[in-house]
Amino acid sequence: MESNFEKAVQERAVLVGLNADCFTQSQTATDETLEELEALLETAGGFCTAKILQNRHTPDSHSFIGEGKSQEVRMLVEATQATMVIFDNELSPGHIRALEEIVGVPVLDRSALILDIFAQRAKTKEGRLQVELAQYQYLLPRLSGMGKSLSRQGGGIGTRGPGETKLESDRRHIRERIARLQSELEQVRQVRSVQRERRMKNSVPVVAIVGYTNAGKSTLLNRLTGAGIPANNRLFDTLDTTSRQLTVSDNLDVILSDTVGFIAKLPHHLVKAFRATLEELEFADLLLHVVDASDPNREEHIAVVDSLIAKLAKPGTPVLRCYNKADLVEKTDIPIGEDVVAISAAKGVGMEVLLAAIEKALGHSRHHVVLTLPYSMGGMVETLHDHAKVNGVEYTGEGIVVDAVLDEILYGRLRDHVTKEC
Repeated sequence: MESNFEKAVQERAVLVGLNADCFTQSQTATDETLEELEALLETAGGFCTAKILQNRHTPDSHSFIGEGKSQEVRMLVEATQATMVIFDNELSPGHIRALEEIVGVPVLDRSALILDIFAQRAKTKEGRLQVELAQYQYLLPRLSGMGKSLSRQGGGIGTRGPGETKLESDRRHIRERIARLQSELEQVRQVRSVQRERRMKNSVPVVAIVGYTNAGKSTLLNRLTGAGIPANNRLFDTLDTTSRQLTVSDNLDVILSDTVGFIAKLPHHLVKAFRATLEELEFADLLLHVVDASDPNREEHIAVVDSLIAKLAKPGTPVLRCYNKADLVEKTDIPIGEDVVAISAAKGVGMEVLLAAIEKALGHSRHHVVLTLPYSMGGMVETLHDHAKVNGVEYTGEGIVVDAVLDEILYGRLRDHVTKEC
């Protein structure tokens, strides 16, 4: 009874996708991407009443999917009492206007739906700024073609976000707002830059967790660090970056940073707006690519994440692939490799193996030692504070005794002053 009531009050949508010969893989729609679109709709709080996949050589210049198929969608909307139509492809303003006239309900595309989810999920000031910027950048070129959608004030999927400004007539206001948001986010980037410089000064490596949405990134962060961030089985549950210190071994501490999940056909507006957050990838010393081992489309999703890593991370950054939820598949279903580990973040299985792999992948041959430096080398203490992990300094009659964790370079320079290997 409760389930039926929920479906009655939810937004009801007909999902439509176009598979055109001229489309690239990132543009086209398939049965799998329509299923993902349905999951996105459910995440946004809606309910799918029907799905249609249209095959054409090229998109129709007027109605995108053709007049006949558009009329079929209209009949489905009426028959299922749908309140909107959502396309798995990105639509132009002209297509949106034409389709709304035919089907008689608001029309959204995949990007608009993802933006709506982000508007619901963003909790921190930074997250809200990034989402608002992405929404304005998405809306600005579409003002002339989104009359019905933009007139729907008062809630519902596709209407959350920038507010009640009359977007149709106020382009100047939107451009000014975009400029202000970009300025505020630039300040966020500067703060991150200072924090990053401090971490580099303290010689603390950064490990960024990346992966397809709902692969288990937040669960892994919680398991390793006790961060206590929400980790639910739904798409885009985490938008706001969380960083925690993790002791990998006696010789190595790292900063472990969670990132927003990736998804196929991720709107470029979001990638641009979330630059301040995704910048962590560019400065990471190691990427943990978390894969849902039980995902039936995992190879396609791995390819999506790999392509985004290639765009966002600095070249040559090592990647450690973590097959999460390994307890849900056969051992033979998980590849074997030097940079591959099988884990279950929810059950805590494989954590020791993962930590060992992190230490090995970082390539930091670290040495926990006690040094006795002559007072003539007093300036080296400051160098150690800047470039090593210093646990303690004691000034004695024999010299300056320093308990520190050194990298290979500093260890080589100071080997003659090592009095104890811990």
